[in-house]
Amino acid sequence: MEPTTLSTERLELRPFIPADEDEVYAACQDPDVQRWTMVPSPYERAHARAFVGELVPAGWRDDAAYSFAVRLGSGGPLVAAVGVHVHEAFGTNSYEIGYWAAKEHRGQGFMTEAVIAAARWAFTELGAVRLEWRAEVGNAGSRAVAEKAGFRVEGLMRAALHRGDSVRDCWVGALLPSDLGLPGALPYLPAVSGGA
Repeated sequence: MEPTTLSTERLELRPFIPADEDEVYAACQDPDVQRWTMVPSPYERAHARAFVGELVPAGWRDDAAYSFAVRLGSGGPLVAAVGVHVHEAFGTNSYEIGYWAAKEHRGQGFMTEAVIAAARWAFTELGAVRLEWRAEVGNAGSRAVAEKAGFRVEGLMRAALHRGDSVRDCWVGALLPSDLGLPGALPYLPAVSGGA
């Protein structure tokens, strides 16, 4: 897919570029970003360089992952990152969202605003039928953002996150196009309670 830029009332979401290396490196020094996300720990300069210069362009080119730098206005500081990734385990039209916020920009609603913008884009441009969110159990900040953005927490998955030399439990939730008032790419026929 051709890289694209999204805008909200306060934010610009655009694909990461090599010039973002310093800000990515600085943001990923935050122990909470390293603790709760899948970024390497310790996070080295080479990780930031590879992310903005290789991983992000390859994701867009290969239609595997769409990573956005979230900036305050056009050209403002980096406040967050949000990515929409193909969820290969479930076939076409299923995607997973991931995100982190720079420490100094948390608590201002930027992350929720960016997640909603990325979700709308995934439903309208990618034809996603389901956008899944996962977070390690205990990551209350990520869960709060997901719930504010309209995700429904569907449960707990045991040993579903692989981090380093261990596996951990995670919460899982999903957002459907109808949760944002959008038409779905496919008809959704929810289960009917009351017996088989």
